[in-house]
This record gives sequence, C-alpha cells and structure tokens, in this order.
Amino acid sequence: MRIVLVEDNQMLAEGIQKVLLDEGHSVDYFVDGGLADQHLKHEGADLAIIDINLPTLDGVTITKNIRTRKQLFPIIILTARGATKDRVIGLDAGADDYLVKPFKMDELDARIRALSRRNASLLPNSEKIGNLKYSRNSRRLYFNNQELTLNRRELTLFEILLNKKGQYISKSSLADTQYGVGSDINMNAIEISISRLRKTLANHSIQITTARGIGYMMDDKLK
Repeated sequence: MRIVLVEDNQMLAEGIQKVLLDEGHSVDYFVDGGLADQHLKHEGADLAIIDINLPTLDGVTITKNIRTRKQLFPIIILTARGATKDRVIGLDAGADDYLVKPFKMDELDARIRALSRRNASLLPNSEKIGNLKYSRNSRRLYFNNQELTLNRRELTLFEILLNKKGQYISKSSLADTQYGVGSDINMNAIEISISRLRKTLANHSIQITTARGIGYMMDDKLK
C-alpha cells in the first residue's frame, strides 16, 4: 500500500516509516504541509497519515482540501491535542481516524489495517486464484490450508496484482506502490521481483503475463 506521511517531528516520522516499511508498504514522507497537499493533489495515495501542526499548511486544511477534491482514500490525523472539540474538528474536516500523541506504533498499525479493510470493502475478504486462497484480513496466502510464505516485497506485489486481477498494471505504477512515488530505484528490481513471484505462482496454476510497454497482469492459468 502507498502511504503518504506528513509529520514535522523527524524522530517520530522515522519510527512510523520503519513500522510501515517493515509491513511492506511504501512511504512518501513530507515535512511541509503545502508540499504534501500538492503531492496528494497530483499523485493521491492509498492512505494518508497527517499531523495537524505543520509548516505552510496545517493538517486540517490539507484534509479539507483532499475531500474537496473528492479524493476518498482514508486519512488518519495525528496530533498532540486530545480534547474532544479538537477530535471533532479533525473528523468533521474529513478524517477517518484520529490518533493522539504519544501513541504506540502497534496501535497505529492496527488502525491502518482496519482502515485498509474498510477502504477495500468492495473486495472480498478471501479470494481464490489458481489453487491458492488469499486472506486480505490477515494478509496470508494458503495452499491446501498450509501457509505459503512470500517475503514482504513479493506479498505486496501479489496484493497489487490480485486487486487488479485480469488487468495490466504498468511497471511504474508497481514501483510507485512498492517504493513510493519518485523513488530512485532501478526498474530491474521490479522485473526481478516479478520473475521470482512468477516462478513461485506457476506451481499453483497462476500466471503473470507481460505486455511490452504496457505492464504486467496476474490471472488464473489457462488449462
């Protein structure tokens, strides 16, 4: 999942980034609220975590701008203000959740998972592809009730392709979702990840096809 983090406390931001990256997400990080708002306007996100007190543009205004633009991705507001009226202001602006500092990273992680499930409500909690079954709630993949282990990058790649099953996804979109928009990565890294995942899934009646200049598509293997 591609997450935008807007937080001017560097130590806190680094801690959040580490947790999110360990979970297999990509993180686009901003200190300046105005820059973050422009990024979200043009690039969007799968989920945004936004502090209230920020340079240039505050988090409540960013949240209002997101909703004014009809962007529907989930928003978690972070703030040191714990009063009920402050929570109401954030939620009325369009935030989906509100987390008061200081907080434990486990709680943030749990709230992200909950919002991710809510945002993917149009997708089934469990889905079969080939002879595998995937649980979106637990992010686990099973073959005959035995868990099939993928590393976190492969699992994220699998999720992206599964959510767009039967559709081609460009290499640049895969890179943005896995590593963050504008990340300085060699596109060969995507090709290598695809190759490894393809070999693993080929044994389970799943195929990943490549269309030059278009991208990659995952689907059930034709018999």
